[in-house]
Amino acid sequence: MEIFEELQARGLLAQLTDEAEIRELVNNGKATFYIGFDPTADSLHVGHFMALCLMKRLQLAGNRPIALVGGGTGMIGDPSGKSDLRTMMTTETIDHNCECFKQQMSRFIEFGDGKAMMINNADWLRDLNYIDFIRDIGVCFSVNNMLRAECYKQRMEKGLSFLEFNYMIMQSYDFLMLYQKYGCNMQFGGDDQWSNMLGGTELIRKKLGKDAYAMTITLLLNSEGKKMGKTEKGAVWLDPDKTSPYDFYQYWRNVGDSDVIKCIKMLTFLPMEQIADMEKWQGEDLNKAKKILAHELTKLVHGKEEADKAEEAATALFSGGADSANIPQARIADDKFTDGSIDIMGILVASGLVTSRSEARRAIEQGGVSVNDEKITDISASYSKDMIASADFIVKKGKKNFKRITVD
Repeated sequence: MEIFEELQARGLLAQLTDEAEIRELVNNGKATFYIGFDPTADSLHVGHFMALCLMKRLQLAGNRPIALVGGGTGMIGDPSGKSDLRTMMTTETIDHNCECFKQQMSRFIEFGDGKAMMINNADWLRDLNYIDFIRDIGVCFSVNNMLRAECYKQRMEKGLSFLEFNYMIMQSYDFLMLYQKYGCNMQFGGDDQWSNMLGGTELIRKKLGKDAYAMTITLLLNSEGKKMGKTEKGAVWLDPDKTSPYDFYQYWRNVGDSDVIKCIKMLTFLPMEQIADMEKWQGEDLNKAKKILAHELTKLVHGKEEADKAEEAATALFSGGADSANIPQARIADDKFTDGSIDIMGILVASGLVTSRSEARRAIEQGGVSVNDEKITDISASYSKDMIASADFIVKKGKKNFKRITVD
């Protein structure tokens, strides 16, 4: 199976401007393609996962990826899917975030001469002459057409700032610059980016002629992918200091039955023949599929050793008989103890299982807290430092949140 057909089989492709030409380019390793990443944080998250895996697949097939970080567009913020104006970031914060992105992307794609490139659109956006830009580029865009774009529609009721209105033009300009500077002939993006991407394709054709190659492809489930990794505690990050390998593993281990095979298709590198057999699995076999998904993705992001540790920790917690050393750990500082003891609400807060004592109280009163598999019903239950330090002290909140407590 060639790469274009594999992308189709994995359910990754939706809308294409020229299917025959795109198939020819990617199957023959002739695509130089870009995917944009908005540097709104200092870590990528699970919502970026599909794009990273796609870049890796296409690079393995001989195509050249460009990771475009929005050091320029990030100063405005993409209005797509947003109900409010984004918080403005300093250039220093944006530049720091861009550097963090490259380190994480290096786990997926190979950078270097003739290989993947990381390009920052700050290189051409931050020093633009506004009058020249509007005369040269702005004249190619119809305001009427722009206002019909999906990326603006949901903002019209609350109010769309002129700052954000410029985003489509700037993203389109990115494609033109990448085409001219680096021979970029293809762009990928989520279905919520379709209008912006078409704007780039049309800009190239208007500026450079109809024969200019400019292809656009959207990922079938990228809008859903942007929702991936959103939990009650916030985003699921690729940075192990923000989301531990264990918590990352557990996120994928707990995907819904209806999503597990879909995620295996889109996000793992298991052969399609093996996945075809897994599609027949039902009942308890779906739990096996979830373990495979969780291990494969944790290995991809954090390495095999951390994936094995996370799997071992999960086995220790849910099946028994395994080494508990790999269970996520929380250390409680000495100053959290009073006369050598700490109450259960203090443990829950200090371990990060809850954010406040009031949340801890509610969790206990609702029967959602246990210590070493014994349910806690007394909010004043107290534990000495020696008791916590003498053996495994496992605190559980809800069905899936565990911490092994140690003391400094």
